[in-house]
Amino acid sequence: MEVNHVTDVAGAPSRDSLWAGPRSRATASTVTSLRRTNRARVLTHIVLNDSTTRAAIAAECGLSVASVSNLVTDLMAEGLVVESGSLSSQGGRPITVLRRRPDGAYLVGADVGERGVAVELYDFTMAMVDREFRGGRQEEGPDVIAQDLTSALAELRRRNPAPWAKLAGIGLGLPGIVEPTADGGHLLHAQSLGWPPLTIGDLTPGSDALVLAQNGAKAQAKAEQWFGAVRGVDHAVVALLGRGVGLAVISDGVLQHGWRGSAGEWGHSKVERDGRPCRCGARGCLEAHVGADAMLSAWSQAGGRPEGDGWRAVGQLLDSTDPAAQAVVDSVVAVLGQSLGSLVNLVNPERVVIGGWVGLRLMERLRDRLEAAIRANALDRPGRQFELSPCTFGGASVALGAATLPLEALIEGPLQRPAGP
Repeated sequence: MEVNHVTDVAGAPSRDSLWAGPRSRATASTVTSLRRTNRARVLTHIVLNDSTTRAAIAAECGLSVASVSNLVTDLMAEGLVVESGSLSSQGGRPITVLRRRPDGAYLVGADVGERGVAVELYDFTMAMVDREFRGGRQEEGPDVIAQDLTSALAELRRRNPAPWAKLAGIGLGLPGIVEPTADGGHLLHAQSLGWPPLTIGDLTPGSDALVLAQNGAKAQAKAEQWFGAVRGVDHAVVALLGRGVGLAVISDGVLQHGWRGSAGEWGHSKVERDGRPCRCGARGCLEAHVGADAMLSAWSQAGGRPEGDGWRAVGQLLDSTDPAAQAVVDSVVAVLGQSLGSLVNLVNPERVVIGGWVGLRLMERLRDRLEAAIRANALDRPGRQFELSPCTFGGASVALGAATLPLEALIEGPLQRPAGP
């Protein structure tokens, strides 16, 4: 992930640069870099543990207790960490417990889709403080989506002025390829939606906060990697099934982006030669078979009468005893089994996670069938080595994952407080 994170408030020199003294710039830079690296390791440990101790941090991070104590002192001065209670020890002083300070920083994550936005404000423990929705009933163009996003952010800021003063940044989970640019920004390519290429500034005009972006499927995977079904798992695939279809691949503990950010465009892999037309303009894409619109359209063409085109309609399809509906469901299971089975062969994941609102519906009703279909379409050995799981955070996964983008920026460097009074 590329982070265009300003390292110091209002252009001030970093604190470590004040300690440089007569040392060479190269040496000072090395010491500063090492200290920032160690700070990130310590803060990551604290974020991943509800409570911890200086000794536990030292043992896990491979640092001396003295170094950890200095770094913890800095993090307490930043307002990110607090001492909270103590543990008894055998014959010595009580051991002080460390925790994140909930109001030490705040983060925003936004799930941005073609029909609107869901924007959520989190404190530093990743507890949701507030949320705001816009749109949701029909497809909107990028100008309207930008208005939705701006309006939702403004309303959250109005209701939460004190947290907003400690905002570490805003993360966006976007529907398309999020490509890094030479200037440290990002460009959204949403071919399936017919949108022109958009900068992040196009979607958040006038924002004075740090804004970071990620593809929605990758954002979902980040939520699972930090706090959910993929925590501690080094090899996984995380699928997002909704109107669109996306995927994230985690290999050796690292979320894969590819050369220019488009790794994981699984929804536009081909499952049928010259098959059904897809929103991207091609034919035979996976999305044209297992996306929500494709499933409901196939049922309608066979005589079904879905109630709308959302959560209820997909549930109606999955629960129906109508032979036409069952044929559609059988096809979805077969195609997903083939596609995920091929992925199991390709990347040998320890865990396969399925999320997105359609994916959650499928996992609720058809988990055993899906698992059997995936294993049947994989080679015997890798087909026996993975575990199938639903995503942990349901409909909040993309927004929570988007909020981990400013969380990671905060871990990389201190929170930038607004200049002025």
